[in-house]
Amino acid sequence: MTPRLLPAGDRAVLVAVDGIDQALRVARGLGALREVEDVVPAGESVLVRFRPGADLGARLGDLEVLVSRALHGYSASPTAEGAEISVVVAYDGPDLDDVARASGLTAAEVVAAHTSTVWTAAFAGFAPGFVYLVGGDPRLVAPRRSEPRAAVEPGSVALAGDYCGVYPSRSPGGWQLIGSTAHVMWDVEADPPAAIVPGMRVRFVDGGAS
Repeated sequence: MTPRLLPAGDRAVLVAVDGIDQALRVARGLGALREVEDVVPAGESVLVRFRPGADLGARLGDLEVLVSRALHGYSASPTAEGAEISVVVAYDGPDLDDVARASGLTAAEVVAAHTSTVWTAAFAGFAPGFVYLVGGDPRLVAPRRSEPRAAVEPGSVALAGDYCGVYPSRSPGGWQLIGSTAHVMWDVEADPPAAIVPGMRVRFVDGGAS
C-alpha cells in the first residue's frame, strides 16, 4: 500500500501505512522535519503533530519525501538503538498452557521463546503506561481470548496477535496472560511515569514461579 497523508485537524497529519513495520520506519525517519512537535506511531499509522504556527501546507511536500525515504532506507528491527530495560517475570499466567497448545510448543518452550527475544516498544495506547511490544518469536502469535476478563491485575504479562504487553494497572483485558511481574509500569511520581516508552528495547527474564 502506498502511504496516504490525511489531514488531522489544523496542526497534524495522519500518515496511513501498511502495518507496524512501516509505521516504525516512518516514525523514526521524521526527526529531520522542522517544526514537528510530536510523532505518534500506531499499528497502521503515524500521527505527525506540528508546532503552533507551522505552515502545514508548506510542509506536506517535505513530509512526503521523508516518508518515502524512511520506507526505503530504514529497517525496523528489535535491535534498533534505544534504552534497554529488563523485566523479571514469573511465568505463572493462567493462559500459559493455552498459548502453548495454540503454538504447538510446551509451556517451557513458550517461556524460552518469550525470553530469548529482545522486544521493541512500538507505541502506547489502551491505558496510560500500556505499550505494545513487537519483534518477538513468530511462534508466539496468540489469538485474543474469546471472552475478555472483567479485570486483569497490574503487572500481568500478556500476548495478543504478534504483540506483547504488560498491564500497568487493573483493567479489563482480552489478552492471553502468560506471567506476572513486580516491575511497576506506571508511576505518576516518576519521570517519565511510564517504565517503558516507545523506542525502548525490552528483555524479559525468567524469575521462576511466584
